[in-house]
Amino acid sequence: MRLPLLSLSLALAPFFTGFATAQTLVLQPTTITEWKAVYGQVEARDRIPARARLGGTLVDLSVVEGDTVTAGQPIGRIEDEKLAFQLSALTAQRGALDAQLSNAQVELTRGESLLKQGVTTAQGLDALRTQVDVLKGQIAALDAQADVITQQIKEGTVLAPADGRVLDVPVSKGGVVLPGEAVALIGGGGTYLRLSIPERHAPSLHAGDKIEISDGGATQSGTLSRIYPLIQNGRVIADVEVAGLADSFVDARVLVRLAVGQRDALMVPATALSSTGGLDFVGVQGASGPMQRSVVPGEHQTVGGVDMVEILSGLEAGDVVMSGAAQ
Repeated sequence: MRLPLLSLSLALAPFFTGFATAQTLVLQPTTITEWKAVYGQVEARDRIPARARLGGTLVDLSVVEGDTVTAGQPIGRIEDEKLAFQLSALTAQRGALDAQLSNAQVELTRGESLLKQGVTTAQGLDALRTQVDVLKGQIAALDAQADVITQQIKEGTVLAPADGRVLDVPVSKGGVVLPGEAVALIGGGGTYLRLSIPERHAPSLHAGDKIEISDGGATQSGTLSRIYPLIQNGRVIADVEVAGLADSFVDARVLVRLAVGQRDALMVPATALSSTGGLDFVGVQGASGPMQRSVVPGEHQTVGGVDMVEILSGLEAGDVVMSGAAQ
């Protein structure tokens, strides 16, 4: 349930614009966002294996992990020596049939000449024509078989299935691969963050929520794009869209701050705090005048662009806090 918005009763701008005298404000609870620090994992949108279409020996492999490839790019070549032998056998058979066809055509031409002279019969000429047609059909069948084997040899070239980066190469040059075996794993389609969040925070998650991502010293923002309904091992899986997320390291872990709720807190400007002897103090306006009160500070938060500190104990609502150059 969203708590009603509460704010400091005095504008904080005068405390940070430079002044010579102390300023005061009446301390009131303010609503702050409660953040949960989790690790997100960089995921490739598509993980497509480049598979072998032909079984045989991997004689060429032109990619390693981390290489960038484009769709249709040759990344390896597989050879099956049996196919070359089969193609040679078909070539030899075709040569023999070509010789038979040449002889049959000569016999057909002679038979047509003899038929005109009345020496042979039309039935004998038909037999010669049939023999020529049979040989032509056999040659056409051999050509079709040779085309199939030639296509199989061409399919020995392994092609990248999509644009992206090579994530894994599970085989090595000279190894034997089977049809359908993955030669390389390609990650493409961009990247996103996948979060695994404790299920107690599930009710506070909503698609479209903003999150903060720590990338070294910089901070990026992302949008919670999808929340999966299946809870696994006590955790909710969610996807986050982040503009310009690097794809140099897929499965890399990134620290993420996720808003999981809101609560009331007493916040004072960071300039109101002072430290003496290992203790933290805040100046307050007491009945007899200004005084220093020992406090236990909490986390820093940015409220309205101002660096604020949560006070866990030592102050209460209604206290007049002093802040400024006089502190």
